[in-house]
Amino acid sequence: MTDLATRSQNVSATPVPGAAVTPRGRSGWSRAKSVLRHSAMLAVVGITLYPILWMIASSFRPDGQIFGTASIIPEQWDVSNYVDGWNALGEPFGVYLMNSAIIVLGSIIGNLVSCSMAAYAFARLRFRFQGPAFALMLVTIMVPIHAVIVPQYILFSKLGLVNSFIPLILPKLLATDAFFIFLMVQFIRGLPRELDEAARIDGAGHFRTFFQILLPLMKPALATTAIFTFIWTWNDFFSQLVYLTDPAKYTVPVALRSFIDAQSGSSYGALFAMSVVSIVPLILAFAFGQKYLVRGIATTGGK
Repeated sequence: MTDLATRSQNVSATPVPGAAVTPRGRSGWSRAKSVLRHSAMLAVVGITLYPILWMIASSFRPDGQIFGTASIIPEQWDVSNYVDGWNALGEPFGVYLMNSAIIVLGSIIGNLVSCSMAAYAFARLRFRFQGPAFALMLVTIMVPIHAVIVPQYILFSKLGLVNSFIPLILPKLLATDAFFIFLMVQFIRGLPRELDEAARIDGAGHFRTFFQILLPLMKPALATTAIFTFIWTWNDFFSQLVYLTDPAKYTVPVALRSFIDAQSGSSYGALFAMSVVSIVPLILAFAFGQKYLVRGIATTGGK
């Protein structure tokens, strides 16, 4: 019995040919690689967030101490920049926030309505020159705003609409953002056509099919369009600078530019303070709409 037990132990201790043998140090090397990977990711995040953190810290510093240090922790906390910046321009800064909110809201509604209807036409209808029209629509994505701003300005100037919010909102109602049309076309093409056929059997036309069947299913694409429209319109500076000449109608980006004056002294503390105020809506929009944004991009990219 003793010889049999010893022989079985030797057989069990003999490595089986072809079996995977895990080195004892492999787990330690994997742990080290994980630490290095996470350290690199944290370093990249720190480099990316440093300008924002420095701006927030500088909003609590006096003007004389802003550019004298690179620290993100103020030596003394002073909220006077927020009070001074809110009332530094011709109107309270809340007026500029409201102007931006009006333009953003109109742009979101315009893009959601017009781009979704145009996408339904390209994805579900059949009409002459549909292919060339879709290709031409895609080509407009590559056309920069600087190439069309002059003819648009001449047109709105002849209509007497300059120095108003209409030139900034009206193009959104005409489905001029080809990127969102393409996004929704890809999403609608992924929906089964059996839904349209079932609605047609029940006597529904294109109007009811779109608004009652397809539109409720397009929530991820609509949310993605709304979030991107909000971010792009809120940060738009060039178009708003061109069309708005009355300081009472300035938006947030144009108002922030007013804090910098090449001829006289610039109030950088108030500028940074109001910049912090202006990015709060963007952070909230991204925080509450992140899951819809990810879902919308994920469900349209592979179709």
